[in-house]
Amino acid sequence: MVQSGVSQDIVNRVAAEAERAAPVAAVRTAGTVRSRDDALRKQRRRMSHERRVLLMALAGGLPAMSVAFVLMWAGGYSTKLCLTLSALLAGCWLGFSFALRERVVRPLQTISNLLAALGEGDFSIRARGAAGDDALGEVMREVNSLSETLRRQRIVAIEATVLLRTVMEEIDVSVFAFDETGRLRLVNRAGARLLTQKTERLIGRTAEQLSLSDCLADANETDAGTVSTLQKTFPGNANDRWGVRRSEFRLHGRPHRLLVLADLSRPLRQEEAHAWQRLVRVLGHELNNSLAPIKSIADSLATLLARETPAPDWKDDMRRGLSVVSGRAESLSRFMEAYARLARLPAPRFRAVEVSALLRRVARLETRLSVRVAGGAEQVVSADPDQLEQLLINVIRNAADASLETGGAVGASWRQSGSYVEVLIEDEGLGLASTANLFVPFFTTKPNGSGIGLVLSRQIAEAHGGMLTLENRRGGTGCRARLRLPL
Repeated sequence: MVQSGVSQDIVNRVAAEAERAAPVAAVRTAGTVRSRDDALRKQRRRMSHERRVLLMALAGGLPAMSVAFVLMWAGGYSTKLCLTLSALLAGCWLGFSFALRERVVRPLQTISNLLAALGEGDFSIRARGAAGDDALGEVMREVNSLSETLRRQRIVAIEATVLLRTVMEEIDVSVFAFDETGRLRLVNRAGARLLTQKTERLIGRTAEQLSLSDCLADANETDAGTVSTLQKTFPGNANDRWGVRRSEFRLHGRPHRLLVLADLSRPLRQEEAHAWQRLVRVLGHELNNSLAPIKSIADSLATLLARETPAPDWKDDMRRGLSVVSGRAESLSRFMEAYARLARLPAPRFRAVEVSALLRRVARLETRLSVRVAGGAEQVVSADPDQLEQLLINVIRNAADASLETGGAVGASWRQSGSYVEVLIEDEGLGLASTANLFVPFFTTKPNGSGIGLVLSRQIAEAHGGMLTLENRRGGTGCRARLRLPL
């Protein structure tokens, strides 16, 4: 009896412990189930496209296979036959499912390989099966078309880069490109020759180390793209006058500064030499035209005075000879005065000028014929009225000279063209036979002309920021002078 009571007490204690442990076990079991569900969900989320295609193919054939198995096993056939047919059907089911998976996945892998090749710059690979009319064939054709387009663009870019490098190496200006830290990243052959160092030794050095900091000192957004002059001597060039052009660009998203140095001393010296040659040629021509007859007449007068018995009319000969000498000397004096006037053109003094009032006043100064002035909208320009009046006097006088030869008329008008005012002077003369020498100093077709009127007029127009051109009229005979002045 005692043993039975002890055993019963142990059983009761075990049961109580089991009851207390049951909620804990239930909680643990529920936690395990939730962890397993989370893992399954993660696995489903991580399931690859290939596996999903395979599972969908298997799921698509599962109803038909289930019906086939039920009908086959319920039809009373032998077990051996049922097993054989079941294995055959299951093999076909799995084989077609995997074949479908490959049929879907393989083109995607091909397209992935093609895109990877395009990303690496290989445009020679093409996709097969692009001749079909289905959706996959269209995708393949588009990929091949993209590859061909990128290949052509790459060829064009390579050719443009080669051309740019060739031009940079062959041009006679020095080109430097600096990054945002002021270190040199690009230099052409002329730049390396200017600094008397090899390109490899120049790349990576700062502007201070290359003695180019003063060339970049004024680089900012306001003067970007403009040309300024600089006096500086470089090791590879003894000239000291340079044209400096600065600009900014971005490379790989990072700002860079471009510096272009052009030697101005050589072209300036060449242009100066040509100007002196033209000046000496013109001055020599004019001086010879005046001195030759003066010398000839002086010799004749000396011969006349050396005679022992002068001719009865020797005084008249002397008077005519001295008159010719005086006339040629006066003509030479006028020529030198005209040259001095051309060389000493003062800077314009700007103020507001009404175009209509100025043009009508100048038109009234021409008394040989009446100058028609066409009305227009009032325009005001900033100009030197005295210089502008001299310009218009020269142009209208030339137009009147041309119209008087043919009995024609002269017309004047003005109009606004964008940010400019155009003043038009039209005549009805014979027109211009050639425009090559119109603005050549001292060139004239008039018997008593000085050859500086048009040259002086063009200088005045350019000093005002404008332009003076002459051309034959298209709608009739005569010439048209066009003066453009900024508003």
